[in-house]
Amino acid sequence: MSAVNDTRLKSVIFLLSGLPGHRDAHLWISIPFCFMYVISIVGNLVILFIVKTDPSLHEPMYIFLSMLAITDLGISITTIPTILGIYLFNSREISLDACLAQLFFIHLLQCTESSLLLLMAFDRFIAICNPLRYASILTLPRIAKMGLVAVLRAMVIILPLPFLLKRFRYCQANVLFNSYCMHREVMTMACLDITVNIIYGLFTKLLTMGLDSLLIFLSYVMILKTVLSITSHKECLRALNTCVSHLCVLLLFYTPEISLTVIHSFGKGSYPLLQILLGYIALLLPPLMNPIVYSMKIKHLRLRIIRIFIKRRVSSPPGSSDIGDKKHEPPIPSWTHM
Repeated sequence: MSAVNDTRLKSVIFLLSGLPGHRDAHLWISIPFCFMYVISIVGNLVILFIVKTDPSLHEPMYIFLSMLAITDLGISITTIPTILGIYLFNSREISLDACLAQLFFIHLLQCTESSLLLLMAFDRFIAICNPLRYASILTLPRIAKMGLVAVLRAMVIILPLPFLLKRFRYCQANVLFNSYCMHREVMTMACLDITVNIIYGLFTKLLTMGLDSLLIFLSYVMILKTVLSITSHKECLRALNTCVSHLCVLLLFYTPEISLTVIHSFGKGSYPLLQILLGYIALLLPPLMNPIVYSMKIKHLRLRIIRIFIKRRVSSPPGSSDIGDKKHEPPIPSWTHM
């Protein structure tokens, strides 16, 4: 009997779904998905290339941005096979092991990205509230340790998820409503009681995105308090301007995730199309928009990108200074490059 159960477990196949009612238009739907993937991969690779090759960008803010770009690349690469497989080749089947591997990496990378957004909020907090100690607090070894802790924290929290799902027998229709595997959906396909999975899934959300968003909120409360104490209106606006790109990235990441959590908690299966669209937004929009937001907002980074794509030297405006000139200035004048 045990051998029969093992055979059934190994032969479990899930069927992924695209947009409901639009199967005939899958080829056309694949065009914007391909476009988004190309832009997100190229954009994040450009960010990594520029930060790596430009010594003047080897600073905390840009190192955290590089970590964010690596995480976004991971999310894009993890979701490409199943999403494009459905819309380009109508390949809907995915084995249990492949599904568990995909959901593990998706949740791992999302948890890591949430931690990185918290670290970037901490970076802005130090730069504005304690600028004279900015360089001494955020040293390169310390930044590397912070990034490692973010990854290890995500690994420890997310690692139990595939094992909690692996122990189940799956006797439902096994048709997933998304084009990729997620824990909350796969667990509903199980034949047994899923109370432990529900509790642990809620625990992971509260311990990662819930805790991170709370700490980010507190960081910005302190930042706002410091900024409002600045007597110069111009300096106040310049300080707030350094946080605009980070705030945009926060909205792109947390808004669809919070919306999905609310719908799953209180919608009870309603609005399936809205859930699917929010799922796509949560996974595809941050990797697409993060490099665009930062490259448009940060002048020094924007100039480097222009020099790459037009293949000619673009000189900085007279009187402007690059980040590399800040060795004679305290960290706070970096506001002018945002």
